[in-house]
Amino acid sequence: MLKNLAEKYFELFSDKNSREIADMLSEEVTLTDWDISCSGKIEVMNAVQRIFDSVNTITAEPIKIYCDQATVIAELNIVVNETESLSVVDVIEYNQNNKIISIRAYKC
Repeated sequence: MLKNLAEKYFELFSDKNSREIADMLSEEVTLTDWDISCSGKIEVMNAVQRIFDSVNTITAEPIKIYCDQATVIAELNIVVNETESLSVVDVIEYNQNNKIISIRAYKC
């Protein structure tokens, strides 16, 4: 179940689909990566939209996805503008309603 939700999130991220990503988030969601730290659905979606606006294309390609209870850890290859490749690990936590409550991204 969580693996499918994570795969859907990465697919929507790759499609730059802000509307459907917003539907996956809890109101109290937090987002932390090497450049960003924000909380609350509106603030997180603003940060995600800034990422989308700053690139022509972005693709989140899962390499491996690990699930345990309400947490997903995903090894990703992020491709930006079809040329820049980043190795990233996302840790995504879900609440009891299968909404994302936390996203932590680490550049490897």
